[in-house]
Amino acid sequence: MKPARTAELSTSAPVRTGITVFGCEPDEAILFRELAPRLGVLPTITAAAVAEETAELAFGNRCVSIGHKTRVTNEALRALSRTGVEYVSTRSIGYNHLDLQYAESVGITVGNVSYSPDSVADYTLMLMLMAIRNAKSVVRRADIHDYRLHDVRGRELRDLTVGVVGTGRIGAAVLNRLRGFGCRVLAFDNRPKTSADYVLLDELLAQSDILTLHTPLTPETHHLLDKQRIAQLLPGAVVVNTGRGALIDTEALAVALEEGRLGGAALDVLEGEEGIFYADHSNRPIKSSLLLRLQALPTVLISPHTAYYTDRALQDMVENSLVNCLNFESRKHHG
Repeated sequence: MKPARTAELSTSAPVRTGITVFGCEPDEAILFRELAPRLGVLPTITAAAVAEETAELAFGNRCVSIGHKTRVTNEALRALSRTGVEYVSTRSIGYNHLDLQYAESVGITVGNVSYSPDSVADYTLMLMLMAIRNAKSVVRRADIHDYRLHDVRGRELRDLTVGVVGTGRIGAAVLNRLRGFGCRVLAFDNRPKTSADYVLLDELLAQSDILTLHTPLTPETHHLLDKQRIAQLLPGAVVVNTGRGALIDTEALAVALEEGRLGGAALDVLEGEEGIFYADHSNRPIKSSLLLRLQALPTVLISPHTAYYTDRALQDMVENSLVNCLNFESRKHHG
């Protein structure tokens, strides 16, 4: 199955329809209640994630909208199908939280949403700059009123080579921003989409002072940055990841950082983040030893999968999720 992509709302009059919105956060709920009536949609909103036990909340609606924060099991997809659901719109670009083939096998079409690529692109540049200016250590020192200069001088972006892996909407937006800093930029993509200086991945790794990942997570890109490729990076290189955690062999990355072969990492996503990110663990133990090892390093910045989280991007996600469902209903109605 070729996953459905977000499209413009059909020119035919939208069919008044219902949609169940699973895993809906309070800020999303405000937007769904505001935007759905304008588009002729009646939303059923629940904070509960889609699961076998909650699927009955979709009864009477052919379309549902789901979040990306919780994995959707095959049992949940089967239960949705039994309630009459035929279309699932995930409020994310990635699909790695559900099994597309299984969804198709039970009669469910899955669509993703596009949203402002500037949200992640801006955040990516922020992480790059923070990493090369030792921001984690500087801010931590200032928090305890230690205002001495950092032991290591920062670097200027214009003096560095940045390697961009994946040049879709977000990767292209990162490339556009980097041009303003005057740095040398290399790109890798199996299907070049921009006017960037494209090179083979091995060449990009060997020349990049900063490596930033923007490729989708697929079976082919799982651990794209593995032990062997990490070893190809320049000594002191910085790795930035705002894509998906499993693009990196995190154990191999941790070892390279602990041994000082890499200069740092700025990670907004992490393998095993499920069940940890998006929850308050300040008074609970963290079960991920890799997360604890990485956070203990002064050269590693970690944030909880928040690069996408801007007012504009959130509105795009909600609106496009509704549009996806309306387009599906329109095709059914006119099919």
